[in-house]
Amino acid sequence: MPTDDKYAIELLGRTAYGRVSASRRALPFTAVTRHLVLDGRLTLRLHRGHDYHQALDGSVVAYQADNAHSDACDTWSVQVTGTARVHDPGTGERALFGHPPLLADGEPYDPVFLRLAPQFVTVHRLSDGPSSRYAHSA
Repeated sequence: MPTDDKYAIELLGRTAYGRVSASRRALPFTAVTRHLVLDGRLTLRLHRGHDYHQALDGSVVAYQADNAHSDACDTWSVQVTGTARVHDPGTGERALFGHPPLLADGEPYDPVFLRLAPQFVTVHRLSDGPSSRYAHSA
């Protein structure tokens, strides 16, 4: 990633999960994924059972992560756009992700990995906003 994007990479390192979005048969979809930043690229882990990785492989995707539920008064959001490819990480890279969930929608979690080569990176910040605990009335 270009050095201008160091701030975005720092922010992505503060959260482990985000959302990858693309289209499947011309319909948009979004999936929750675990991410790591390795060698200037994003590596994503998601559940193979939904077959989303097949639609994502070779496609331009948008990946988004944020701290919207963190109770921080400054909210940030990072969006990375680029081409995703199915990736077979080595044992060491897999270990960096930690233990995968046991279940995905009641089925055994079967991890599949994608590498995302960023082409565009955007950071948005909302400063001095209300924390989430005050955002909704009881």
